[in-house]
Amino acid sequence: MLPSVTMKLQVSMLLVAWFGVLGCVQAEFFTSIGHMTDLIYAEKDLVQSLKEYILMEEAKLSKIKSWADKMEALTSKSAADPEGYLAHPVNAYKLVKRLNTDWPALEDLVLQDSAAGFIANLSVQRQFFPTDEDEMGAAKALMRLQDTYKLDSDTISKGELPGTKYQAVMSADDCFGMGRLAYNEGDYYHTVLWMEQVLKQLDAGEEAITTKAQVLDYLSYAVFQLGDLHRALELTRRLLSLDPSHERAGGNLRYFERLLEEERDKMVSNQTEAELATQDGIYERPVDYLPERDVYESLCRGEGVKLTPRRQKRLFCRYHHGNRTPQLLIAPFKEEDEWDSPHIVRYYDVMSDEEINRIKEIAKPKLARATVRDPKTGVLTVASYRVSKSSWLEEDDDPVVARVNRRMQHITGLTVKTAELLQVANYGMGGQYEPHFDFSRRPFDSGLKTEGNRLATFLNYNDEQDVFKHLGTGNRVATFLNYMSDVEAGGATVFPDLGAAIWPKKGTAVFWYNLLRSGEGDYRTRHAACPVLVGCKWEMPIELKKPQGKLEQASEVSGGSPDEWTLAGVLRECWNQGEQFLDPLGIEAIVVYLLTWTTPIQLHIPVSNKWFHERGQEFLRPCGSTEVD
Repeated sequence: MLPSVTMKLQVSMLLVAWFGVLGCVQAEFFTSIGHMTDLIYAEKDLVQSLKEYILMEEAKLSKIKSWADKMEALTSKSAADPEGYLAHPVNAYKLVKRLNTDWPALEDLVLQDSAAGFIANLSVQRQFFPTDEDEMGAAKALMRLQDTYKLDSDTISKGELPGTKYQAVMSADDCFGMGRLAYNEGDYYHTVLWMEQVLKQLDAGEEAITTKAQVLDYLSYAVFQLGDLHRALELTRRLLSLDPSHERAGGNLRYFERLLEEERDKMVSNQTEAELATQDGIYERPVDYLPERDVYESLCRGEGVKLTPRRQKRLFCRYHHGNRTPQLLIAPFKEEDEWDSPHIVRYYDVMSDEEINRIKEIAKPKLARATVRDPKTGVLTVASYRVSKSSWLEEDDDPVVARVNRRMQHITGLTVKTAELLQVANYGMGGQYEPHFDFSRRPFDSGLKTEGNRLATFLNYNDEQDVFKHLGTGNRVATFLNYMSDVEAGGATVFPDLGAAIWPKKGTAVFWYNLLRSGEGDYRTRHAACPVLVGCKWEMPIELKKPQGKLEQASEVSGGSPDEWTLAGVLRECWNQGEQFLDPLGIEAIVVYLLTWTTPIQLHIPVSNKWFHERGQEFLRPCGSTEVD
């Protein structure tokens, strides 16, 4: 009985340990690779527990087998001459003893529950296992990666992903699970992709629990839902050839044949459309809610980046001393231009490996599913377009937090007194944050036309700087994004309106202003965190707010009202982006407004502009490089 006691003690110690590790986790493992690492250790422990159970079962079976062999030899002898065997008094005594004592002891051994410790361990840990929601989230993550990075199902099934250290393949049963989850969600596009992959692997001879009939059942109906009646009919006939008694397939076959007959009676144009729908069995990915989906995903793949040679010439590297900040005069930071307008820069060696590890250590127990604010209700909620977990750190949590805050203040010249707490984010499977603004906006006036007209945008949001007034702070003036890990593939920060893509580099930080000099939001800064294809992405964005009621004094514009500063910023954007940035009527409206100012705008470097030159006005470029013709 000693092994059983030892096992129970080990289980008790193990449960205490894992309660501490997993007690803070709130499901949704798929949203954070950092939290999923705990599952690795949990599974490793279960394997060890299972092996101990097997050893105990093997030891028990060995004892039983030894007893059986011994009894077989003895009974073969005694049964050959019972009276002669029992004539010996010792044999008579041992027979009585065996039946009264030894066989009941064997019964106890057989009934001994060696699995109790393993079952207890498994039962306790099961409450911390991933849920159906996690499995669905993980499947959707794979599909998201499939779409974003244009990977076919075969590539994913074979695990042929860039930057991977470990080999991972998906069985036909795994692929069937993907297709079935997509089907249950009404996602017939991905159902077809994964069920076709199952058929491919089964046709290649792979052994699986899943049958071809099961696959064809799902696949035939999915292609029908995608409008491919001809192929649905073909697949249904194939299913019935494998299983003639399949009732649902028989009903579907009759239904599809009737629809096909009705289709033949339609106009020739409708027949042509039906033929086009069946071409090559290739289906269009459904259009979703995100209008810039194609641009966003292209940038995630490193395609469509608008870093032209002309723009490249405007980007430089330098040492940054933060306007001669004493601490940075001694040890300046390396600063690299990532984009010219709006100006996005990257700082190198902002955090050491030791600081990063310490911040991860104190942040991990606090990680919780990242939320967004519902635009209709204003309530924080989770959303499919933001897949990550985050935690918030205060300076009192650890000296490293205060140290990072001070360093960021020295680099940017912006105060941290009104900044938000440090937010540590860890992305999960296919972790992403689709295009969004970091600054807050007031409700939009849908009555104003905005397409191609920056002036309408100004009229809609000219009091945006007051959206945080009730909190005693201003809007988010700038973002300082710390990258705390390298990412093997994917995970870029992209700006769809700019055509810019910035890739994570451990220990660096990217900085940009979210607001124009007036306090109006700069809508060009709409950005996204691309899905992580391979790797574990940690980042720490710091949102810097300006003090309530104060405007940043970094503007090259002096004089005039805040509204005038906004319009001047609009004009500068026109010069940086080209004539197409404002339509002619918008430009005309701003010029007329500028001519009514009582306080003239003072600009520092004259530049000629054809629209304003006709009115005899001199304007300036804020960055002071070349004139605009």
